[in-house]
Amino acid sequence: MSLALVKTRAILGLEAPEVRVEVHLANGLPAFNLVGLPEAAVKESRDRVRSALLTAGFEFPSRRITVNLSPADLPKEGGRFDLPIALGILAASGQISQSSLDAHEFIGELALNGELRPVKGVLPTALAVARKQGSLLLAAENAAEAALVSQLQVKAARHLLEISAFLLGQQELPLALPELPETTSQTSFPDLSAVKGQVAAKRALEVAAAGGHNLLLTGPPGSGKTLLASCLPGLLPELDEEEALEVAAIQSIRQGFQVSQWRQRPFRSPHHSSSAVALVGGGSNPRPGEISLAHQGVLFMDELPEFPRRVLEVLREPLESGEIHLARAAHRATYPANFLLVAAMNPCPCGHLGDPHQACSCSPGQISRYQGRLSGPLLDRIDLHLEVPALPPEDLWKPASGESTLSVRERVIKARQQQKQRAAKLNSQLTAAELEEQVPLKPELKQLLSQAMRKMKLSARAAHRVLKVALTLADLEGSRRLERNHLLEALGYRK
Repeated sequence: MSLALVKTRAILGLEAPEVRVEVHLANGLPAFNLVGLPEAAVKESRDRVRSALLTAGFEFPSRRITVNLSPADLPKEGGRFDLPIALGILAASGQISQSSLDAHEFIGELALNGELRPVKGVLPTALAVARKQGSLLLAAENAAEAALVSQLQVKAARHLLEISAFLLGQQELPLALPELPETTSQTSFPDLSAVKGQVAAKRALEVAAAGGHNLLLTGPPGSGKTLLASCLPGLLPELDEEEALEVAAIQSIRQGFQVSQWRQRPFRSPHHSSSAVALVGGGSNPRPGEISLAHQGVLFMDELPEFPRRVLEVLREPLESGEIHLARAAHRATYPANFLLVAAMNPCPCGHLGDPHQACSCSPGQISRYQGRLSGPLLDRIDLHLEVPALPPEDLWKPASGESTLSVRERVIKARQQQKQRAAKLNSQLTAAELEEQVPLKPELKQLLSQAMRKMKLSARAAHRVLKVALTLADLEGSRRLERNHLLEALGYRK
């Protein structure tokens, strides 16, 4: 047989479209042509495949070899096509049968000695194959990740010879099983009880975790803003299986997923020198950025005014929609970006504005320019604004006290369950229409909110966000109705 067909998958955003590797052998001068819009790493597979086949003891055909990666208009990148191309050449030259290839899909990079090497983007591929009720063969290093998809049959090998022996019926490949960690608790984050003082900040963290509200911490250097932010992921409930697969798929594309992080909430902390592309994603074949890597978790932006204003403004749409759309000349990709934003900043360039222990050395103009780096529309999208004062020196030597992360998390989980039962979503995700339906305000509360909007110069968006926070406060108390104290506390979190 001089024609063979092998099924595999490409990566396009979070999708894994099917690619058919067609291999044709013809008479003529020996040549190896690769077509179908391959990028540089795919073109280099010709040399890797030739060396791997010869080193493993197979015959490399001295004929005109044409490999077509179909569909031709879909870009292909990476070394994931090495294994399908090698198996296609073996089938086209009669060294293995075509029928043995039809029941499986294959991905994997080949070393020059025929060993199988892992590739990125395995989880989106596994999810796509599972939807087709197929079987996936890949490198052993990728097996535990692919096996997280419980509906998929995954077989793994370490060498091309093991794959060929399996296809020839000479040996069996074991089914891969997920190597899940013994515990999936958020133990890698600091405990809330380790934070000394800052009772109001701890309360704000609980509210943010319960309703999925964005949070801005303002205070002098050393007041504990970074420590408080790093405690927040531990307050969030573990991811369910569907959420965990979505988070793992994003990480699989960008940096490779570590099975030890299964069901853990991501915590991303980009440096203030990060570009807009690093934050939202991009590239010729769009890849996810920090906001997508923080999906279902926390995005911590320390020294918020130090980020370029152009970079900060790209956050506005994802904060509203929970996703990011990346459009390029040849591709368009959509990534989820439903993250909880926690930002920290100093009140002025020197950091001591309002600090009772140290005088501020900044001029009014410097303070105004520094605070003006944050636009009104961006601040409007942050639900909780909190000042974190410096602790008195004597409080630093007192033993830490207060509730632990575990006890606060129990209240957070209970409040979230109440929200899911009421509207099937968190309070921060309610639309204006859903909010009016879920929060029927008493006349006196409407009057109170109207007065606050005039006095505090709140926009309609800010007023809706105040109501969402107030609803979360009611959920934390287990109250079915919104009361005056809930609204007043929510207004206290607005600047």
